[in-house]
Amino acid sequence: MASEATGGASPEDPVGYFLQDLTYHGKTERTRESYERVLRAFESFVREERGTTLDTATQRECMAWVHTLRADRAPSTVASYASYLHRFYAYMTQVGVFDRNPMTLVLEEMDESIDTDPARREVMLPEMRSFVGGIAHPLDRALVVTLLKTGMRVGELCNLDLRDLFLEDSEVADAYETAHRGALDGRPDSIYVDSAPTRGVETNGEERTESNKRKRATVVPVDSELKRVLKRWLAVRPDARSPAEPLFCSTSEWGRRLTIGMVGQTVTGHAEANGWYRAGGGAEENVTPHYFRHFFTTHLRDRTGDRGVVKYLRGDVASDIIDTYTHNWGGKVRETYEENIYSLL
Repeated sequence: MASEATGGASPEDPVGYFLQDLTYHGKTERTRESYERVLRAFESFVREERGTTLDTATQRECMAWVHTLRADRAPSTVASYASYLHRFYAYMTQVGVFDRNPMTLVLEEMDESIDTDPARREVMLPEMRSFVGGIAHPLDRALVVTLLKTGMRVGELCNLDLRDLFLEDSEVADAYETAHRGALDGRPDSIYVDSAPTRGVETNGEERTESNKRKRATVVPVDSELKRVLKRWLAVRPDARSPAEPLFCSTSEWGRRLTIGMVGQTVTGHAEANGWYRAGGGAEENVTPHYFRHFFTTHLRDRTGDRGVVKYLRGDVASDIIDTYTHNWGGKVRETYEENIYSLL
């Protein structure tokens, strides 16, 4: 059973059928190429290794293919490829070309976390280092490195105050009289990401224009690279307009707390100059501040193999999990982070 949108593509070529429908649905060329690469690989596998076809493949064929992926691919990549296949079967079932989706149960049993945007641009670590190396402005570099090293949301970055940063450094202590939060006592070289700031509500003496989406407050380590970048920024940071003393404030609108829009313009400007951003390109193509959260999650999870630590650092886990890591912050969290966080400089 074919939809009228398929034009010349025949159900005898299910992948071609699906890709042509993607075209009519307005998906980008990059997205279509990503799907085709994975789906053709699976098609070859079921034909050559299992002696069957896409429309007759069962749950066991799908499980076997996923198992082969684990041999030489990161868990996040395995999850992404599996989600491609699931979306393919789900669509083909919906339009009546296939009778069932054999990937449904496979996904339920998989340990890997599925990337919600599997067609997203993949930036490798050497490329990201080159990107960071090309950013000269102290504020711009501090924003990008903080996002990449902590995985925090851009709104959470904007809501940081000086009191939320504890750098064990005499030069910083002499330059700023603002004391760090009590929650950072005994936790030098760390950032406190609060869950409280909410748009329109006063926090630390200032009504906020952005909201934090963190379920609970989190203490994130500051490694030597981020510490160096933040020190350089603090050395030139303008006097803030707000008594809350925002950590990041504008150098063009002198002393004003940065907004999500300001940070977005900064990041996309550098990304566009690097060929990573195109107006109208969409989330799967463009590098934006949110992309850095995705980069942090993917790379640190693959390096540590400890999803609990990564979930804690992201601040989006249940209370029982976050309590476990909060109580062991100085041991497991900091140690795991410092041993596995990637180098950017």
